[in-house]
Amino acid sequence: MRSIWKGAISFGLVTIPVKLYSATEQKDVSFHQVHRKDGGRIRYKRVCTQDGEEVPYSDIAKGYELPSGEMVVLTDEDFEDLPLTTSRRIDVLQFTPAEQIDPIYFAKSYFLEPDAQGAKPYVLLRNALESSGQVAVVKVALRQRESLATLRVRDGVFVLETMLWPDEVRTPDFGFLEEDIDVRAQELKMAESLITTMESDFDPSEYHDTYREALQQVIEAKVAGKEVIAAPEEEEAGPAVDLMAALRASVEAAKREREGGEPAKPKKAAGKASSKEEEKAPPKRKTRKSA
Repeated sequence: MRSIWKGAISFGLVTIPVKLYSATEQKDVSFHQVHRKDGGRIRYKRVCTQDGEEVPYSDIAKGYELPSGEMVVLTDEDFEDLPLTTSRRIDVLQFTPAEQIDPIYFAKSYFLEPDAQGAKPYVLLRNALESSGQVAVVKVALRQRESLATLRVRDGVFVLETMLWPDEVRTPDFGFLEEDIDVRAQELKMAESLITTMESDFDPSEYHDTYREALQQVIEAKVAGKEVIAAPEEEEAGPAVDLMAALRASVEAAKREREGGEPAKPKKAAGKASSKEEEKAPPKRKTRKSA
């Protein structure tokens, strides 16, 4: 890994020099825009709308558009003059229980590695924070933008998680929140039973990106000149007519799966509730028409 920022954790009178690394990476399959006819790459030019001339990167600045349509041009020097007190520091503001911070605020995760001379105070703060069961709320400036963040410990390393500001989190404004929707006690009990039946320790290694894998197979088939066979469509379940019947069937299916049998799909609730399991016809395989 390559560090993308160097600075220091400021903790009271203690300064801990650290390097910052991206903790995550996207595994998307990347594409280029190409000409359908011959596969040629599509190129874009940076053209000024005023004079129609192509503009080199060295002449490009940031512009803020006013409500009047006028443009305020900001240069790199303007950003350098901004009073960012945390430009090279991670300032610890307070310590707080992790459960008090809503995960919706988290934006991006980074690892922090200590410099050679900062290893001892790094380990000291790490051990103290880990034993406290809390996280540190900090302020840091990355890429000319100051953010709140948290410091927590994962596998013996500090993880810095930048956060959104409160006014960057939208308020849900949905009509159903104002409706008086009646939920029966039996329905609630059955839903709670389904949750209990499906309880399990989270193991991220059990999950994988099936869409990316399927996309990679399509690409490999294209390279090999093979016909691409579409996967069978799964029948999409509609909204349950009888909620209790759907919940009961889901609980039964989850129990069968937990007992070690084949993963069972919950039966679809019919117009009238039925305790018998309905037989489903096997899904049809899509075929490609020959040219």
